[in-house]
Amino acid sequence: MTPKTPSESRTTMTDMVLPSETNALQNLFGGELLARMDRAASIAAGRHSRRITVTASVNHVAFNLAVPLGSVVTVEAAVSRAYTTSMEVYIDVWIEDRYNGKRTKANEAIYTFVAVDETGKPTEVPPLQPETDLEKQRFAGALRRKQLSLVLAGKMKPNDATELKALFMES
Repeated sequence: MTPKTPSESRTTMTDMVLPSETNALQNLFGGELLARMDRAASIAAGRHSRRITVTASVNHVAFNLAVPLGSVVTVEAAVSRAYTTSMEVYIDVWIEDRYNGKRTKANEAIYTFVAVDETGKPTEVPPLQPETDLEKQRFAGALRRKQLSLVLAGKMKPNDATELKALFMES
């Protein structure tokens, strides 16, 4: 398969926070934001794989800033690493000041998707070729995150987690 770049999967969704989407403090419900991130990440994974994709895990979510009622929210998602049948998708959430246009990063998340065929069987995805420094950083970090998840799940022995060991061992 021909490698693809993160820019080929990049998905941007922009919307406004409405009253029905807020909590008692007039901030966007966390679950509403998770749904928006899941949709953007699903589109990005589908663009990369050109397959049906299903959410396998939500590996990391950071709600760093509240998203107030009326905010313009942009969710940006792109595949950060591709494995045999799965893809890690990195998501950035931005709040835009409607009056001066300044964007502030509010949240981020990392989801994992699996590409499947029409019967739900996992299917191979193209490799990923990062281009920018940030894409290369996220690409490298993805393997460490995967190894950590496998170790914690008991599916990989700590001694086999070469990328994690390299963080702690002197060269």
